[in-house]
Amino acid sequence: LGADPVLGATAFAVASALGIEWVSERGRIREDSAIGIVWSVGMAAGAFFMSLRPGYVSGDLAASLFGSIVTVTSVAGLMGTPGQCNYAASKAVLTAVVVAGAALWLRPVMYAAFDRSFARSRGIRTRAIGWCMAVLTALAIVLSIRIMGIVLLISLVTLPVAIVNLFSRSYRTIALWAPLTAVAGNVAGLWLSYRFEVPPGAAIIFVLVLALISVKLLSLRSEKLHCRR
Repeated sequence: LGADPVLGATAFAVASALGIEWVSERGRIREDSAIGIVWSVGMAAGAFFMSLRPGYVSGDLAASLFGSIVTVTSVAGLMGTPGQCNYAASKAVLTAVVVAGAALWLRPVMYAAFDRSFARSRGIRTRAIGWCMAVLTALAIVLSIRIMGIVLLISLVTLPVAIVNLFSRSYRTIALWAPLTAVAGNVAGLWLSYRFEVPPGAAIIFVLVLALISVKLLSLRSEKLHCRR
């Protein structure tokens, strides 16, 4: 249509997130099943419509799947086409909103994430929290596709949490240290990418995976030593 792909991606991602939240609340389908269905349909629709775009080449799809942080400019389209989205400003605003929300409403979000029934009995608006979290997650993913790609984003969202979770079961601790772990992994991955001339997204994921394996091995060794004592 000649419009900025980020706008379409944002609309689809937010609508999908709200739809998943809606069907999971009513128990009509499991949330993980709904995510899998939307994922497969979205990928198929994206590949189909990208093939219809004038001047389409196979590399465009790879760019959206795996991304490249070194190709991102202050103003760039989602799939490498000219657009009107200022990535730096958009991600800065979203980051500010998320940080402010975490500072002001971390406890209600923690209660809702841990046990919605208990949180609802305490007068916490769990539905509003769920919908807001869904929208923020969708926006974060859309604004990061150009950087990491949709495939690698899944690992970037889950690996830092898994690493910190090996140290602590506290939701507050995980919420604080997981983003810092992700930032450290990104910086280390970018350095390795520059040093050895490898794709930055893949380097970042490999760093986080190695960190997860190392932490897990250390925790297992610590448990064995504790059992011997």
